[in-house]
Amino acid sequence: MNAPLLWPLVGLRPADLADAADAARIAAFVRAHPQGTPFHLPAWSLAVARGCGQRSHTLIAERGDGTIEGVLPMTEIRSRLFGRALVSNGFAVGGGILAESEAAAGRLAEAGWALALTLGCPSLELRGGALPEGDWTAEEGAYLGFTRALAASDEAELTAIPRKQRAEVRKALALDLDVTVGRGVEDRRAHYAVYAESVRNLGTPVFPAKLFRSVLEAFGDDADILTVRSGGKPVASVLSLYHAGTVYPYWGGGTVAARALRANDRMYFALMSHARARGCTRFDFGRSKVGTGPAAFKKNWGFEGVPLRYAKRVKPGDIPREINPLSPKYRLQVAVWKKLPLGIANVVGPLVSRGLG
Repeated sequence: MNAPLLWPLVGLRPADLADAADAARIAAFVRAHPQGTPFHLPAWSLAVARGCGQRSHTLIAERGDGTIEGVLPMTEIRSRLFGRALVSNGFAVGGGILAESEAAAGRLAEAGWALALTLGCPSLELRGGALPEGDWTAEEGAYLGFTRALAASDEAELTAIPRKQRAEVRKALALDLDVTVGRGVEDRRAHYAVYAESVRNLGTPVFPAKLFRSVLEAFGDDADILTVRSGGKPVASVLSLYHAGTVYPYWGGGTVAARALRANDRMYFALMSHARARGCTRFDFGRSKVGTGPAAFKKNWGFEGVPLRYAKRVKPGDIPREINPLSPKYRLQVAVWKKLPLGIANVVGPLVSRGLG
């Protein structure tokens, strides 16, 4: 963290994200901070609140001259199935405390915990950011993050991909597949159809379509959808975010037909090219659970997994909520969900997933 500024840290306050000036100041701070992510931005918090019906809370630490010294964006998750929790940040793989000093980070952590108790949330989850001192449990080693630099050209990118995966990409490029990028109604419809089928096949409930729509609206040109079609039918699609020269392919998936068509390989290689054309220099492949197929897939592309560090604080006497679909607790539910007709899964899924956060 940076050295203390001349103006003292005078206090904390809740931000009003509905106030354009307040939201703009926070966004400017996040974009200027080297550890800032799309999940710290007011756009993310507002989109989640609108898309999933959960409440957003953001705390700001300020100095005497009004300079922002730190922010803590949080989502108040309420679910009959999974209980209550305050999460930084909701429906994201990142977030947590973003601060310029240890003093600001410490005060934000304590204020966040006090807010959790006030709201009746027995836990506060920080998905990244500064690790607070005190009664916090560090969670490290369960998830890996995968990020690397983009190459200077398509051919250089192919060279950067390890040999076996490079061969798969070349085969995908030789197939008769169409790639489109957009943000319109047809793009959203194609993405939701593909993504919903993909997560059903994995045994997890799909998020509400309104969440994807709200994210696209909130981020504007900093979000789009890339879709791969075979014979005019969408077979792979990904909704990506763009922040500080990095592309974040966040919600992506493929249909059953995608594997034989190597549509996912085509999709991610096309996204690398598209992101490069937008001026991006880094590709953030997101997080994956250690030892899983998705983690192996990303490693095959030349990404080295880096352990992600999260933190959690739980009210004494309470048990932290468990929402990991890989948990043995949900083994039966996942198996049943995989067999649900897609139409039923798409109706019931959003009612369940909006409480996951």
